[in-house]
This record gives sequence, structure tokens and C-alpha cells, in this order.
Amino acid sequence: MDRPIFPFLDKSDLSDKMQAAFERSLERRGEARLISAMGHAPDLFEWYMSSFYEQLFYSGNVPIKYKELGRLRLSEVHGCKSCNKGNRVDAHAAGLGDKISFIDDVNNPVFDEADKSVMRLADLMSLHAKGQKLSQSIYEDLRNNFNDGQILELSMIFALLSGMAHFLFAFEMVEKEDSCKL
Repeated sequence: MDRPIFPFLDKSDLSDKMQAAFERSLERRGEARLISAMGHAPDLFEWYMSSFYEQLFYSGNVPIKYKELGRLRLSEVHGCKSCNKGNRVDAHAAGLGDKISFIDDVNNPVFDEADKSVMRLADLMSLHAKGQKLSQSIYEDLRNNFNDGQILELSMIFALLSGMAHFLFAFEMVEKEDSCKL
């Protein structure tokens, strides 16, 4: 990873809450650059953690296992090494078990139809899907497993996660996997 232009704060310059998040990130991901940078905007960090993660990602109307499946699929497709480390832990905690090792193969028989529809939606919402649009077949597959509100919830979550991936890569806050094409 190149030397980022945007400045990172030292852990000691962060609030107690952000220092705790910094430590958790080090334990789970091996790095905490996003938290160091977000020290410049603690209110934004608070919004991201409480409004996005607590109120939408970990709440909402879609079972968490599908959100974790989609988030892991996105981070694997994008190639964010730090994201992949943490997302694998969270996917395992959400009960995805053996499915984690097959995340790159949407057609693997370990995935049921709901899983496959979520993974296809994640692919559609990824940074690599430039110009692609929701097809009738993807929508029908999703609709067979989720209501329209749940489809919108998953789509918004995946869009925000893809935007965060773009931000993290553009600001050189994360290390990329060798497979990353960005």
C-alpha cells in the first residue's frame, strides 16, 4: 500500500469510544486506519456505527445472515483485505459456516436459492458492475425469497458498502488483496 495522503490520527488523539473501536479493529482486522481517519469527524463515525450499522445493518427487516452473506460477497469481489478478515468472522458468527469458503462460487450447491439471489444482488451492486441494471430474472429470484421492502433494504446496504469500499480504496485506507482489479 502506498503512503496515503489523508492524515491518520494517533489512537491517543481519539475519543475513548473511538479508541475502543480502534482496538477492536486491530484485533479483528489487523489494522484500524478508517477509525484513525474518522477521528477527524467523530460525529460522522458515530453516524456510521449507530445509524448505518446498528439501525440498518444489524436491525431492519432482512435476516442478518443475508446481510452478512452479501457483505462478504462484496468484500471478496472488491478485494479489500481488511474487510475480508472482519467479514469472514462476522459471516461465521451469523451461521454461514461452510458457505464462507465457497463465497466466490454463486452456483455452489451449499447455497440455497435465497443465498444465490442475495449474492447476485451483491454482484450487481459491486464496484465492478458498471452500467449493469437489475434484470427481470434477478428481481424474480429476489422476489421469490424477499418482499420489495427487503429487496430495497439489501440494495441500499450493498450500495453503501460498495461506496465505502470505493472511499477506502480512493483514500488508501485499506490493503488490497492480490485479486483486486481496482
